[in-house]
Amino acid sequence: MRRYVPTVLLLLSGAAILRVSLFSELYLRYVQPGLRPFLIASGVLLVVLGTAAGVRTLRAADDDHEHPQDDGHDHGPSGPRVAYLLAVPALALLLFPPPALGSYSADKQAAEYAAQGVGTFDALPKGDPVELTLGEFTSRAIYDSGRSLKGRTVRMTGFVTRADDGDGWYLTRLLVSCCAADASPYKVEIREADAPPADAWVTVTGTWHPEGELGSEEAWPPVLDARSVKRVAEPQNPYEKR
Repeated sequence: MRRYVPTVLLLLSGAAILRVSLFSELYLRYVQPGLRPFLIASGVLLVVLGTAAGVRTLRAADDDHEHPQDDGHDHGPSGPRVAYLLAVPALALLLFPPPALGSYSADKQAAEYAAQGVGTFDALPKGDPVELTLGEFTSRAIYDSGRSLKGRTVRMTGFVTRADDGDGWYLTRLLVSCCAADASPYKVEIREADAPPADAWVTVTGTWHPEGELGSEEAWPPVLDARSVKRVAEPQNPYEKR
């Protein structure tokens, strides 16, 4: 049976990749949308290689049956035993895909946002509330000398993280440049509203609460006085769009 191990590992790995990239949107938990074609191609290649390895193994088994060699050794290609460990992540991805990064990952990121140059921003669209990403809100709150957020009602969606001291909470979204490994958080401190459970997805409507000098560490994280907090389902793509 050992001779079939490479075939099984290749097919498992290929099936797991195709499961999250071709047959579902789960790949968005780990990488940017633009990488989907490469994931699909990798999954197809692994399945093709696994199929080819299986055909080769079956032919070798037939040859052994026709020309038996009584030397006590298995001549089929089985590979090193450590390769068996590849079955664990393949099965996990196939059967139990890990969730998207959440509050734990966000809290582990260092909030080191040095001043990147204060300037003016384009005017916000007319009408309240205005839909913003956390990145757009953060940039305007910390660097916009025109104070375009002043007096405007904004609406943002993210997941809940709690303050280290347990007093207060943040609306959070992770920005992914390439894959989940390089995720960095955007955080907005929410005031005037009770904290939902950690990692719950919510849409918050409120007004900007200016704090600290523009471009300074005191301005981070920006603050929002909430008017309403609504529980929502996790979006299909849980990461912040650049």
